[in-house]
Amino acid sequence: MSTDFSHLGTWRPGTEPACFDAAALPAAVARVREPLHVVREGPRGRLGAAFGGQVAPNGTGYPLLGTLPALYPEWLGDRSFCETHGVRFPYVVGEMARGITTPRMVIAMARAGMMGFFGAGGLSPVQVGLALDEIEAALGKDGPAWGANLIHSPHNPELENLIADLYLSRGVRRICVSAFMGLTPAVVLCAAKGLRRDPEGRIQCRHHIFAKLSRPEVAEAFMSPAPAAFLEMLVREGKLDAEEATLAAHVPVAEDITGEADSGGHTDNRPLAALVPVLLALRDRVMQRHRYPRPIRVGAAGGLGTPAAVASAFSLGAAYVVTGSVNQAAVESSLAEDGKRMLAEAGLADVMMAPCADMFELGVRVQVLRRGTMYGVRAQRLYDLYRSYDSLEALPAEVRQRLESEILGATCDEVWSEVRRFFEARDPCELERAQREPKHRMALVFRWYLGMASKWPVVGESRRRLDYQIWCGPAMGAFNDWVRGSFLEAQGNRGVVQIALNLLEGAAVLTRAQQLRASGVAVPVAAFNFTPRLLG
Repeated sequence: MSTDFSHLGTWRPGTEPACFDAAALPAAVARVREPLHVVREGPRGRLGAAFGGQVAPNGTGYPLLGTLPALYPEWLGDRSFCETHGVRFPYVVGEMARGITTPRMVIAMARAGMMGFFGAGGLSPVQVGLALDEIEAALGKDGPAWGANLIHSPHNPELENLIADLYLSRGVRRICVSAFMGLTPAVVLCAAKGLRRDPEGRIQCRHHIFAKLSRPEVAEAFMSPAPAAFLEMLVREGKLDAEEATLAAHVPVAEDITGEADSGGHTDNRPLAALVPVLLALRDRVMQRHRYPRPIRVGAAGGLGTPAAVASAFSLGAAYVVTGSVNQAAVESSLAEDGKRMLAEAGLADVMMAPCADMFELGVRVQVLRRGTMYGVRAQRLYDLYRSYDSLEALPAEVRQRLESEILGATCDEVWSEVRRFFEARDPCELERAQREPKHRMALVFRWYLGMASKWPVVGESRRRLDYQIWCGPAMGAFNDWVRGSFLEAQGNRGVVQIALNLLEGAAVLTRAQQLRASGVAVPVAAFNFTPRLLG
């Protein structure tokens, strides 16, 4: 293969010489914020990197093959993302449920020029309201961008509606909807409420919907305008006015679509490299069909625990990235210290799929930490019992005894008493159904364990450590491997902003290394290794 390259001119050194030595190239690669010249050492010599100096169309000096412009972490994603949401970096901390993504975490990210979504899943409207109070007190009504989560509640649509109404009444401008298998009235209401035309006639959205999903058919629903049937129903109920409904027919439900790959919690374990291109191609078809005036952005989530993973997400075309698992071990996370230590010790393969509480009867599963906990095995045992028997009373005596002593930690009757008190206040219809259907009563008892197992690691119920349900993807193990030997190895140093800045800086360095390699320079492997450091 020919190694002759056309030259753009010549480069003459200024205060520093060109770099051709493999040992010195990693340092040159790390200087991402400076333009870099690709030069040749003589007519047929090595290719190297150079900074500064003088470039001329001809004359004496090193042959110049090209110039790479300055590269900033801020520019890795789609600029429209940062411009639309008023953030500095195309980086989002995802909404880990039960308040694991805390107000403190959201506030820290907003002040650092990034975005965080409060993890409202599994919390009551009162608890969510208190979290909103804390965020608003710190950031103000017109402060930097932040958001909160609306999680799909198939067994309790009323709760979904209450949280949606709370966000609208409190003026939450960014809402991340997750675990949805399709549109619901609550989502459509959040998307359409407040739509208006500006003086130039452009449709302006008061609320920005971020849809986290992994299936193209679900993505298409969120990329499309809201269904007319939902809009008409909301108008009849007085929740939307006629103008809002009319305008909603001309804009997508969500302009930010997050492709969720192999993540912690609800996941289809999709490979990111397969998912993002499919969603981008779908986006292009939908945009052409509806001729929207503004772009739909596709972000990436799942498996993002190293700079290489983040760089690869951006190289696939992601407008922004969303991290999750790695932030659970952050100092701002609400997870108790023993849960954070468990995460900080996790390896790449220390995760598994297990039944989840909110869609237990449907067989839906979540990805959880396996190392140090028996939750995954015990939750699967409950699902197997649910599939095999029609009621608690149908369980053989020995099976019931082991269930109570080894998993529930209480008798079925004691658990049912707790379940009954909960649903008497939350949703009495569940109790009426349980009275009619013994199998549903069994499901509610089993779901008590699954629900409590996600609460115990937050409150630090150490006697139930073997039952901790900690949502976690393989990104956690990859992150631990990457930070080993650096200041981020210590759990107490894992601030959420430092995690984000190091992932972004590292992604920029690795992107520059690949650019230089693609320009023909023999970039050493060491240039692709970014060691975490204190950034700010």
